[in-house]
Amino acid sequence: MKQEWSKLIRYTAGEEIAVERVRLAKSGISIEGEFSLPPLARLSPDDQVFVMAFVGAHGSITDMERLFGISYPSVKNRLNNLAGQLKMVEVERQAPPLEETAQDGILSMLERGEITAEEALERLGGSK
Repeated sequence: MKQEWSKLIRYTAGEEIAVERVRLAKSGISIEGEFSLPPLARLSPDDQVFVMAFVGAHGSITDMERLFGISYPSVKNRLNNLAGQLKMVEVERQAPPLEETAQDGILSMLERGEITAEEALERLGGSK
C-alpha cells in the first residue's frame, strides 16, 4: 500500500488531488462525491515519515536529532516548513496555570526540546 501511495505522489507531481469515490473496505459501501485529501495526506512521503517520527518521539527535538542524524536547527526548520505546509492555525497562547512558575515553564520548554540547555540556564539565571 505504501508503495502505491508513493507512486501516486510521483504521478501527480505535487498537483492537488481530488478523491471522487471512497469505499469502506469492511462493509463495501461506497460514497461518491468530491473529497479533498486531509492535510497530512497531502505531504510528501518523506514529510509524512518525519511527522510520524515526531509524534512517536512525543515531540522531542533531541530524539529527532538522533533519529535523523540532523542538528537542532535542521529539525526546527523542517518543523517550521511542515507547519507552513499544513497551514497551522495560530492559537492564542493562554496564560499558564497559576501554579506554574517561570522556572517550571522554562524547564517544561527544555523537556519538550523547544530550547537548549544553554538557553534554559540563561533564562533561569535571568528569572531570579
